[in-house]
Amino acid sequence: MIINTGQRTDIPAFYSDWFANRLREGFVCVRNPYYPSQVSRYRLDPSVVDCIGFCTKNPEPMFRYFDLLKDYGQYWFVTITPYGRDIEPNVKDKHKLLDDFRRLSDTVGVNSVGWRYDPVFLSERYSAAYHLRAFEKMASALDSYTKTAVISFIDLYPKVRRNFPEAREVTREERLELGKTFAEIAAAHGMTLKPCAEGNDLAAFGADCGGCMKISDYEKAIGRRLNAPKKKGARAECACYLACDIGAYNTCMHLCRYCYANAEPAKVLAQSRLHDPNSPFLIGNYQKDDVIHDVPQKSWIDGQTALL
Repeated sequence: MIINTGQRTDIPAFYSDWFANRLREGFVCVRNPYYPSQVSRYRLDPSVVDCIGFCTKNPEPMFRYFDLLKDYGQYWFVTITPYGRDIEPNVKDKHKLLDDFRRLSDTVGVNSVGWRYDPVFLSERYSAAYHLRAFEKMASALDSYTKTAVISFIDLYPKVRRNFPEAREVTREERLELGKTFAEIAAAHGMTLKPCAEGNDLAAFGADCGGCMKISDYEKAIGRRLNAPKKKGARAECACYLACDIGAYNTCMHLCRYCYANAEPAKVLAQSRLHDPNSPFLIGNYQKDDVIHDVPQKSWIDGQTALL
């Protein structure tokens, strides 16, 4: 099976000590975000966890714990965008992030790490020309360290509108113009451009519009075939295989203004104060009315088939 860590928060950046403790103890508890008394408990054991999916803006805090991860398959997405602290107040210096990406790729392998340049939005400061220059510089720096570049354009969810009221939709014409050049730049640096939940418009320019985190991506990362149960994407337009996420909403301290997973910063700060690195839960601990469900788990690896 696959354990995901990155759809609700950034565990490597802010909660690496906690995750290392979960790996040592061999289990993790996750509250249902809509029914908090319902708790799923997962075993963290390489005999049943075939791959751990990470999505982070800062992988470096996990580097010291790679000995705990060595028996697990891994797939990493590292998000590196060109925005300043006006948009991403607590994101690490991008030049250092590029160095961390290259170190990560050297450690886990080029098929086990992808670059996310998203979300893309346009403003007077962050113009189309600005994005194209930044994308070219970053793609050049990551040449030969990844085969995947993921883009998406900003979605104005209610939380985004509240925290980033001046943001606007990127028009279809702007998406096509940017996407075409992004695809050309990515290809020139040995990468396939993968639009995230953006339809099929960019396929004409060589983009892979089939999803950015599919079972086939996990298979390439671990070099084995997976007999995974069928599952729908997180959204109707999403073809990615996302399941068993162990994060929690309103806990990412990057405080990016475009984030869909955070409410207002005050709530995030309040939540973070409830974090205990020794707890089975990312936030808080057991409660008296918890109903704990031990999730059935088994390996999905096809023992008969390995990828070349």
